[in-house]
Amino acid sequence: MKVSFVLVFAFLTAVTFTTTFSKAAEVLPPADGAKVWSHISKANPYLGWGFWPGYYGLKPGKSPHGAYVKVYANGIALKAAREGKPLPNGSILVKENYGKDQKTLMAVTPMYKINGYNPEGGDWFWGKYGPDGTVQAAGKPKGCIECHSVQKDKGWVFLQPEVE
Repeated sequence: MKVSFVLVFAFLTAVTFTTTFSKAAEVLPPADGAKVWSHISKANPYLGWGFWPGYYGLKPGKSPHGAYVKVYANGIALKAAREGKPLPNGSILVKENYGKDQKTLMAVTPMYKINGYNPEGGDWFWGKYGPDGTVQAAGKPKGCIECHSVQKDKGWVFLQPEVE
C-alpha cells in the first residue's frame, strides 16, 4: 500500500511539474508592440536572460543602434545558438542601445521570431522602444527589414554567436 501511494504521488508530481513547465515555456506574446514590451520587461524580463554567446556585457555598436550595445537572448535562442542551430520560432533577441557615454540607454530593440508572421522578413517581428517602454516602432518596420535582409543567409541576424 505504501509503495503504491509513493508511486501515485511521484506520478502526479511528475505530471504536474511537466504540465506546469511545458505550458510556461509556450507562453509567448502575440505580434503586438505593447504586448512584446510587457513580455520582455515584466512577464519574462530580458535582464534575467543570458547574453548572446560571445557578446557579454557592453560592446561597441553600429548605426542605427547605439554607439554601445548589450545583447540578450531568451532561452529558446540561447539553446539554438549554443547548439549551432538556426534560431527557431519563439527566439527573442534584445539589444540595449547606449549612447557614446556608455551609460545613457537610448533605446531597446528586440527581434522576435514568430512562425508565419512575416515571411518576407524571415518571420521576424522587430521593435524599438524608448527606455521607458514607449513603442517607437513595432512589427514590420521597413528599415529593419531592409537592413537585416543582407543577412538572410544567416537567419537575418548580424551578430552570429561565438560558440564556447
